[in-house]
Amino acid sequence: MNFPELTLPQMLRERARQDAHRVAIRQKDFGIWKPFDWARYYQRACHVGLGLRALGLPAQGHVGVISENRIEWVLAQMGAGLVGAITVGVYPTSPTPEVAYVVQHADIEIMVCEDQEQTDKVLAARADLPRLTHIVVMETKGLRSFTPEERRLIVTFAEVEALGQAASHPALIDEALAAQTLDDIGLMIYTSGSTGKPKGAMISYRNIRGAVPGIIERLQLRPDTTHLSYLPLCHVAEQMLTTFVPLYLGSQVNFGESIRTVQEDLREVAPTLFLGVPRIWEKMHAAINIKVRETGRWRRQLFETAYAACQALAEKPRSAWTLGDKARFYASYWTVFRALQNFIGLREVRVALTGAAPIPPEVVRFFRVLGVPLIEVYGLTESTGMVTGHRPDQVAIGTVGVPTEGVAWRIAENGEFQLRGDMVFAGYYKNPEATASSIVDGWLHTGDVVREEQGQLKIVDRLKDIMITAGGKNLTPSEIENTMKASPYIKECVIVAEGRKFVGALVQIDYDTVGQWAESQRMAFTHFRSLVETPAVRALIEAEIAKGNARLAQVSQIRKFHLLTKELDHDDGEVTATMKVRRSSITQTYAADIEALYH
Repeated sequence: MNFPELTLPQMLRERARQDAHRVAIRQKDFGIWKPFDWARYYQRACHVGLGLRALGLPAQGHVGVISENRIEWVLAQMGAGLVGAITVGVYPTSPTPEVAYVVQHADIEIMVCEDQEQTDKVLAARADLPRLTHIVVMETKGLRSFTPEERRLIVTFAEVEALGQAASHPALIDEALAAQTLDDIGLMIYTSGSTGKPKGAMISYRNIRGAVPGIIERLQLRPDTTHLSYLPLCHVAEQMLTTFVPLYLGSQVNFGESIRTVQEDLREVAPTLFLGVPRIWEKMHAAINIKVRETGRWRRQLFETAYAACQALAEKPRSAWTLGDKARFYASYWTVFRALQNFIGLREVRVALTGAAPIPPEVVRFFRVLGVPLIEVYGLTESTGMVTGHRPDQVAIGTVGVPTEGVAWRIAENGEFQLRGDMVFAGYYKNPEATASSIVDGWLHTGDVVREEQGQLKIVDRLKDIMITAGGKNLTPSEIENTMKASPYIKECVIVAEGRKFVGALVQIDYDTVGQWAESQRMAFTHFRSLVETPAVRALIEAEIAKGNARLAQVSQIRKFHLLTKELDHDDGEVTATMKVRRSSITQTYAADIEALYH
């Protein structure tokens, strides 16, 4: 697929010229979807860029953004890009110390904050941020009064746009774009830091342009594709579908009211493309399970009959369906599946993705049986997003498909997946040692162990996470954990086996589904801990683990487990902003509980 040799900001100008009056973005405010065409998108981004320059942002300067997904996020990003600056996203769920670390490490000069809450995090760390000159605030409603010193720092987003609109040198944008090259850095994306301090991955415009054709071809995306943007924009997966692909393809992005209204927004948008991390799919899976259980016996039986009738179609290409297959599926669709697709807002979806972490194969199979074309994809921040994925007519559940267009790849002797191509990132900011160990002779060392199955790639585990038992057996914790997380009652499972005689586990219940189950059993509980400490709940989880063990080799089976009495928390350093488990932190925190499993 051929795209112009243009950077992302240059592509925005091109879109405004070619597709001026086509809708680029819709944003929901107070229940109303407001459309913005490509001309308006470009015009507003120009004003923001010129406004940032007026505040003193230099070329190659660093702009930070900490906000939920909304049009102002991409206007800040594209505005910075249009004047030759670099954008750095920060997770809005991050506590103050994490925000302070990224803002300070990334040398951010202007910080764009969503509201009072995010502004306070930056102000709390002000003493450690010598490079910071301004804080731009999007939402002024409820903004508290600041000290005179704080007030000198703060400017509203509307004021920045107005500054840009009144700029005396509007030709500055064309000059900056004329000087911009594909090798310029456009974004810095900080890794989630599951094993240490987050690292700032520098993403060049060449990296973005190198990744886009493979993504578009593999997912069969078109200019009429519609997408709901809700996962954090400081993560490469959402950047890929909110800015990279739409700017090169001309497709449409929708920003909902808030992360809390995703389900309602999905029903209203009915997108043709949907990306969910495994936790989203697991929650939808649990929600459908609850809905089916709560319905009458006759409807439950109808669902079970329809599901059983279509199970064989989960991996069968639609082009190979017989008349009997079509009759079975469409009978199930009109009686059961259509309503469930409406319930989760995915009735119009042409391709649905899961990625960023391992997912239980049973969850993928469940949605594919329901007629949601869910495929598993794989990518890293360092590969500028997705680099493997299933072809729609070649799905092997439990694998991540095959590499996309433009990706050269190999499997090293130790099983590590390595790749090369324009999509391999430019390196880690201020960390040449980490860059040198990550990119060797042009090959990106992903740190993931893979093997080929049915001509497709299967992610075995992280190289550093593979455990060796006291008996010398190699174990892949993620395989065991995913098998257990296929249960709607288990939210997290952290395997303990390194140097141990048998496999132990720390298990966190899914509070919503276990709570619903407890209510159906007429069990009394008041909070998370009281629910976990109920003997019947332990028996329920024991039965679920026994079911999971039946699908595993004997050496991988969980012999003992400890039920966590609280949810794993980002603020406590137990999970990252993307909800990845921090193993070392958890094994330290729960050392006594782990030791008790082996005594």
